[in-house]
Order: sequence, then structure tokens, then C-alpha cells
Amino acid sequence: MDNRQAIGSWLSGPRAAAEDMGVDFGYRGQRLGLPETGPGSVAPLGRRFGALFLDWGLCCLIAYGLFAGSDQQATSNRALLIFLVMSMLTVGTVGCSPGKRLLGLRVVSERGGRLGFGWAVVRSVLLCLAVPALVWDRDGRGLHDRLARAVQVRI
Repeated sequence: MDNRQAIGSWLSGPRAAAEDMGVDFGYRGQRLGLPETGPGSVAPLGRRFGALFLDWGLCCLIAYGLFAGSDQQATSNRALLIFLVMSMLTVGTVGCSPGKRLLGLRVVSERGGRLGFGWAVVRSVLLCLAVPALVWDRDGRGLHDRLARAVQVRI
């Protein structure tokens, strides 16, 4: 292996290096029995981040509208609280937040059904902690989704 190959494998990550050696990981969601593309497939990362930013923006607008004139830090904390409540209620009842709905995403159970309200609460609390949402598995699910036994899919 020359230096270019070594640098290339380092830059592209361990998954690409393993695939170059012949390891077959399959597509995202294959271990969960989900289709590779189309409705029901694992949601792409860009759409998930887009939905998160839409939801966060909506919560900030609500917080600044309700608590105009108060301390900036307190308003930001209230926006996080509004985000938590919105996420618990919307994902726990209809399976998607307003941002997810706009971008064609839904949160479902690993087994394919609706995510129970208790698991939606667990997922929402972990999402608000941020760190669990930044750790992914090979199916592209965040740690908050894994611990809540959930997966975000296209609708």
C-alpha cells in the first residue's frame, strides 16, 4: 500500500476502508428490515437536520413571541422547553413534528408500528441533551433513536 492509498483510507473513514477490503455492510436500514429507497426507508441525514432546524426555529419564534422583553438566556431556555414539549407531544401522538412532516419524515418503532408515547418521551429528552443525537450507528440512527427503539423513515 502506497502513501496515497493510506491517506485515502484515512480520509474516507473506517467504513470505506473496510468496504475496500471486501466487507459488505449492506444499505442503511437493512438490518431493521426496511427498504433501501422510497417510503419506509431510513431518512437521509440532510432531511433530518433540516427538520430539526425547522422545529427549532418554530420553537424560538414561539418563545420570543410569548416571552418578549424578558432575559435573552431565559428565552433560549424556554425555547428548549417548548422544543421538548412539542417533540414529546407530536412524535408521541402523530409520529412526526411539524418540521419532519414538512420534509416527509416520520418516527416509527423498530418493529414498524407507531412509537409509543413513553418511548417518544425518552427520545425527546435524549434529543434535547444533544450528545446522544450526535452519535450514530451504521444504519444512520442516532443514539437517542436506538435507546428509544425508534427509526426515522421517509413517508
